[in-house]
Amino acid sequence: MSRGWKDVDVQNYPGRVVVDLEAIASNVRTLDAGTTAQVMAVVKADAYGHGLVPASRAARAGGAAWLGAAQVSEALALRAAGDTGRILTWLYAPGAPLREAVEADIDVAIAAPWNVAALVDAARTAGRTARVQIKVDTGLGRNGVTPGQLPEVLDAAMRAQAEGAIAVVGVFSHFAFADAPAHPTVLAQAEEFARAVEAVERAGARLEVRHLANSAATVTNPGVHYDLVRPGIAVYGLSPVPELSSSAELGLVPAMTFESELAAVKPLPAGHGISYAHQYTTTEDTVMGLVPLGYADGVPRHCSGTDGQLGAPVRVGGRDLAIAGRVCMDQLVVDLGPGAHETEGECVELFGTGVGGGPTAQDWADAAGTISYEIVTRIGTRVPRSYLPVAAPASPERRAVPREAGAVLAETGTPVAEPRP
Repeated sequence: MSRGWKDVDVQNYPGRVVVDLEAIASNVRTLDAGTTAQVMAVVKADAYGHGLVPASRAARAGGAAWLGAAQVSEALALRAAGDTGRILTWLYAPGAPLREAVEADIDVAIAAPWNVAALVDAARTAGRTARVQIKVDTGLGRNGVTPGQLPEVLDAAMRAQAEGAIAVVGVFSHFAFADAPAHPTVLAQAEEFARAVEAVERAGARLEVRHLANSAATVTNPGVHYDLVRPGIAVYGLSPVPELSSSAELGLVPAMTFESELAAVKPLPAGHGISYAHQYTTTEDTVMGLVPLGYADGVPRHCSGTDGQLGAPVRVGGRDLAIAGRVCMDQLVVDLGPGAHETEGECVELFGTGVGGGPTAQDWADAAGTISYEIVTRIGTRVPRSYLPVAAPASPERRAVPREAGAVLAETGTPVAEPRP
């Protein structure tokens, strides 16, 4: 009996993201081995495109003591999925579901003076004390309480703590140049952070955690690890400092593979233009392969092959090739070369682990003039995700990194400030 349109699997899409959850768990283990601090795995933006809940569970399996979610809704989604560990959220506007966050025992940042009153109201409505952490802007000029605002915020926060409405349990900040560990702002921000911690403790807060190190500082600057390190992109196996060290050199395994297949294969003569504006022209008789993914799926248009040059690398049937011509909304083209043997349905790896020299998200970032964070995060929701489970123990095929590899992390940079005991 033939199937009707209602029977078609809606996930039968000509592209897919495969996320290796063991790689995520292994990366957390490696990061944990390289520090004396606890690890907060940052899972904002749908875990950098890897899937909020499955990636978070893998990070917990790898030893993450905390999860960091920028948006309150992300933190609440983790609670709804059954996560009972420590979670911090730090980015919200008036009207955010703060009462629900307090009820769910989620740590919420005070990142602006108005946040104090909002969290006090949320705590009173929830009928329980709100756990809060003060985010200090030590020089990034983005989210956070400035040093000039800190006395006002501390006064309001400590009065609220005395009333039992809130408990100030943490202080944190964020670097502007952590990927350039020798930049003078790194030391300046570390010193400003130390002053802020001292001010908060002097005001009477009993801090559980102090944290400053993002992925880049986690792998380059052990002197600022404090009580927590807060890696994001490194959790997913991508180097936060590609100019200094590759993922492999840091002992990290990229977790995401982005795949499709050839939808059409056809010969084209020499001198034939490919894709919009013919910014790529064949130089000889060749074979063209069509891949049914484009910028609507998150393939950057800047990865196009233009001005006679090839674009981002791809792997087709085990061969290393590249995008030819402009990336379109739903498709891109690969010049398979003369005498190509590939046929429709052949697997196309846009990027993956890089094992055996295959393309990586960093290669795509280089081609697009951006960072690997954007490459993995921007893949569209219409592209289905599938997951390889956390292995116990990790199989050799997963290339799990032994715990001793964490020693590599401590050797990649020079401390710029000593943590407080």
